[in-house]
Amino acid sequence: MSRAGASSISEFCLLGMPVILVPSPNVAENHQYHNAMALVKRDAAIHVSDADAPKTLINTAIATVNDQGMLEKLASNVKQLAKYNSAEEIADRVIEMAKRYIQS
Repeated sequence: MSRAGASSISEFCLLGMPVILVPSPNVAENHQYHNAMALVKRDAAIHVSDADAPKTLINTAIATVNDQGMLEKLASNVKQLAKYNSAEEIADRVIEMAKRYIQS
């Protein structure tokens, strides 16, 4: 169970970790909800709204932990979203942009 910040989501993807996401309603432009839905739409996470969490989160967690097939599906799907070389990709793009800036 976790909030749905971008860093946390990246870690779940890299680890292939099944997760129930409870996006914080207190972030700008509802970013955490959109982060969570990016995984949920790919069957890579389960979503529980912050408002529903007190009533449903524990039962959802227990049901999920007891469903080996669901855990395997979530783990497999979330792992497919991982970007293992993201630091290199970002560095390459920064270098490319810097070269264009220097040349102009």
